[in-house]
Amino acid sequence: MSPRPGIDRLQLLQSAAELADQGGLHAVTLAALAGKLGVRSPSLYNHVEGLSGLHAALTLHGLQTLHEQMLKAVAGRSGEDALRFVCLTYVDFARSHPGLYEAALQPLRPDQQETQRVGNQIVELLLRILTPYQLSEPEALHTVRTLRSLCHGFSSLERSGQFALDLDLDDSLNFMIRIFIDGLHQQNSQR
Repeated sequence: MSPRPGIDRLQLLQSAAELADQGGLHAVTLAALAGKLGVRSPSLYNHVEGLSGLHAALTLHGLQTLHEQMLKAVAGRSGEDALRFVCLTYVDFARSHPGLYEAALQPLRPDQQETQRVGNQIVELLLRILTPYQLSEPEALHTVRTLRSLCHGFSSLERSGQFALDLDLDDSLNFMIRIFIDGLHQQNSQR
């Protein structure tokens, strides 16, 4: 079947992302999306294979958007500067697009090869940023996991309102990033 004129896949995904950002991933239903786009629900089947297909497409869209923003953030930067900006971009993405970020974190099925490819591109970008630290391959991969855990943990705690103390959140974020980078330098100096 060919897609209905006037609605393209990108428009559909952007509208779904808006629904997710407003109400969480659970708010992205075929009926809600159809209503937002001004079409009947069956029309969406020209673009996605049901609700699970829509959520899978949104996962891919979320990872692609995050990857694009990270690439822009580190363009022309290297070393600590690139590392700092990629962390800030990750947290900013989670802040600005909470539902799309939630979608990007959904478990992948084995048949989602394009989504796995984009996820691997994010890992590869982070590995390139870490090159100046001369880490072994296992160390570099552990570092990517650590970095992701720090940024995700910060984002999750912030989103759920767990940072109730009267401290600036961006100061805390920058402190966390600085401690992480200092730890990488310390690890290098012990070699």
